[in-house]
Amino acid sequence: MSGQDAWQAYEELKRTLQRLGFVRPGSLVRRFMPCGKPSCRCMADPTQLHGPYYQWTMKLRGKTVTLRLSEHQARLCEEWVTNHRSLKAIVRKMEALGLKETNRLLRKAM
Repeated sequence: MSGQDAWQAYEELKRTLQRLGFVRPGSLVRRFMPCGKPSCRCMADPTQLHGPYYQWTMKLRGKTVTLRLSEHQARLCEEWVTNHRSLKAIVRKMEALGLKETNRLLRKAM
């Protein structure tokens, strides 16, 4: 990849970043759970668990933070979590491209 091609690829990654909406780190899960009451359907055979329940989780300063969400909130959060994953992937590509190109420029400057 030439220097000009690398610059164009880097500029395209920057434009992709600008199109991202809000980002939210963490993960989103959809869970079905038992309540534990012996006579409940969730304890029967076959089980019929309660749910779905949605929860968002992340690590913050070494502690796990969990937030229960409604279905509507979970749909919003899903987009933000996906945007965060995209952000991280784009930044990794920018780092790899930048490292390759700056190595080339450093060799050229000798």
